[in-house]
Amino acid sequence: MRLAALSFLLFLAADADPPEPAIPYFSNVREVRVAQPDRQNFLIVDEELWAHSRSDLGDLRLYDGESPVQYSISEQRAGSSSEEVEAKILDLGNVAGHTEFDLDTQGLAEYDRIRLRLDARDFVAKASVSGGGAPGKATEVELAPSTLYDFTREQLGSNSLLKLPPSSFRYLHVVLAAGIRPEQVKGATIANLREQQASWTQAGSCSAPRQKKRATEIVCDTAAKVPLSRVLIRVDPAQVNFRRSVSIEDSKSAEVATGEISRVRVNRAGTLVTAEELAVNVFVQNSDPSSGRLTLLIDNGDNPALAIVAAEPLSLERRVYFDPKGKATLKLYYGDEKLSAPVYDYARFFHLDASPAEAQLGPGAHNAQYAGRPDDRPWSERHNAILWGAMILVVLVLGVLALRGFGTEQAH
Repeated sequence: MRLAALSFLLFLAADADPPEPAIPYFSNVREVRVAQPDRQNFLIVDEELWAHSRSDLGDLRLYDGESPVQYSISEQRAGSSSEEVEAKILDLGNVAGHTEFDLDTQGLAEYDRIRLRLDARDFVAKASVSGGGAPGKATEVELAPSTLYDFTREQLGSNSLLKLPPSSFRYLHVVLAAGIRPEQVKGATIANLREQQASWTQAGSCSAPRQKKRATEIVCDTAAKVPLSRVLIRVDPAQVNFRRSVSIEDSKSAEVATGEISRVRVNRAGTLVTAEELAVNVFVQNSDPSSGRLTLLIDNGDNPALAIVAAEPLSLERRVYFDPKGKATLKLYYGDEKLSAPVYDYARFFHLDASPAEAQLGPGAHNAQYAGRPDDRPWSERHNAILWGAMILVVLVLGVLALRGFGTEQAH
């Protein structure tokens, strides 16, 4: 009797099966115009999809008629190899007023970067690099030169990185222009970065800047539910040699990001140094449309305000890759909050083709077949009162049985 009561309770509390996708359960639909039916295609997630999909895009579904089409979602992040090894410095010394040395690159088969560790401040020095197959003879092939600098006094940053074309020379010969002594060269590493540029999409708009005491204030309205990745601040190209701290606050005046923007253009002894960084990284998920306002505060200190052309909220671009298998059009359905992200073999074994084609999305529309998902909550949630009544009844029954058992034991 007790076992039966407990089994009854477990039955009542049992969860329903996970929701399955079905076209009538999606509130929205868009036509996908395939660019090239015989090759891998991709579509770009835009504001319409963010606004009417789950925040993780887990309810996106591609269909060819009634048949699902597998896909893989990819974030277009900047990428680089993490391979970096120490390079042995050989024959470090002074030659005709210049610091020269060889690098043994044995630890890496191919490389495109040299990073020097320099104990030097306030300098600009041109670095020439050549390659070869033996120490002392690494001058056979001249490679691209680089400019090293340190502007500690001006608070404009520094650079000790030499960029090369992809190279595989066993030995490199480095010549540094006057300004860096041999004893200031403390070490070197070589790396193979294979950089991939990130792609961005617009995620809102910003008002014109206004001055507020020692700061410049810019108010930005970001698109609902679009995850914000960075804010790009465009400064008049004619304005150079600046460095400013930037803070970003949300609609409740809470700081959500800090960073710096800078532009360096300095000519020292005939050597021109140029560098700039005008973006501030920020990671905000705007789940509430009313909370998508950010305020940028650029600290000018005792300097004149920057000539800001515009500020742009940006989101890291998401792409949906798929194989159309010869089809010219597909349907993209979305708008089912209860549906979880699919688990596709296509995504598990995803391979990016050399030149995928960009498919075009039609305008967002209400799904004419939409009927709404039936109430698939567990029976226990849909009939809460009955469940509690059953539980109370079972407790009473178990109590009576316990009392009877106790009475029986007393009688014996």
